[in-house]
Formats: sequence, C-alpha cells, structure tokens
Amino acid sequence: MQKHVRAALIAAVYIVLIYILQPVSFGPLQFRAAEALTLLPIIYPEAVVGLFVGVLLSNMFFGGLGIWDILGGSAITLIAACVTYRYRHSWIAYASPIVFNALLVSLYLHFLYAQPYWLVAGSIAVSEAAVVLILGIPLVKILKKLG
Repeated sequence: MQKHVRAALIAAVYIVLIYILQPVSFGPLQFRAAEALTLLPIIYPEAVVGLFVGVLLSNMFFGGLGIWDILGGSAITLIAACVTYRYRHSWIAYASPIVFNALLVSLYLHFLYAQPYWLVAGSIAVSEAAVVLILGIPLVKILKKLG
C-alpha cells in the first residue's frame, strides 16, 4: 500500500508544480521545475507510474496542446522513467529524462509551433538539464539520506 501512496503523491506533486508554474511549464521554450521529479525512479520504482500519471493529468488539464502532449508527453515520460529506473546505478539514469525530452518532445513541439527542430530540441535539452542537474540531483541526494 505504501508504494501506491508514494506513486500518487509523486503524481500530485508533479501536478501542483505544473499548476503553480504554468506560465513557464509549456510551449517551445519551457522550464518545467516539476521535471526534477524525473529522477525519482532512481530511488522509488513506483515513481515510474507516478510520473506517467502526473504528466498525463498535467498535460490534459493545463497543457493546451491536446492529444499530442497528453499522449506524446506522457509516453515519453514513461519511457524515460523506465530507463531511469533500469539504469539507476549509472549516469544513464540522469541523462535519460534530458535526452528523451529533448529529442522526442521537440518532435511534436517543432511541428505544432513551426519552429526549427534543433532550436526546440536545444531549448528543451538546456532547460531539462538545468532542472534535472540543479534541482533533481539534490532532491535524490536528500531523499536517499532520509531513508
């Protein structure tokens, strides 16, 4: 039961962070602070489901890009979270949310916003890396210490 509660809590925290920081969480240039949570599968396997649900609901209720972001963003998060969990003892765990979001989310954002692919991919890579490295890594370290 504890794992279900943790997964739900991760989804809820993701949604709350997206809601609070909505103006900078969407679009071809975005800074999603909630993406710091994408490293949680390193510690908690149930974070994979929590992240998927959190992104799905966030994109559904706050995203504005319809099915592209709802299904695409959620699927990409699920894939990245599975890779993060699978390689949790490797640098790959830290790189997977950055790489998957930069290369795959940018595919549909490039199309929807009519922006050059590599500009969108680079923007997402930089913002995702900043969030994962500056917020996500300290979050993981703190949670590991707590138990």
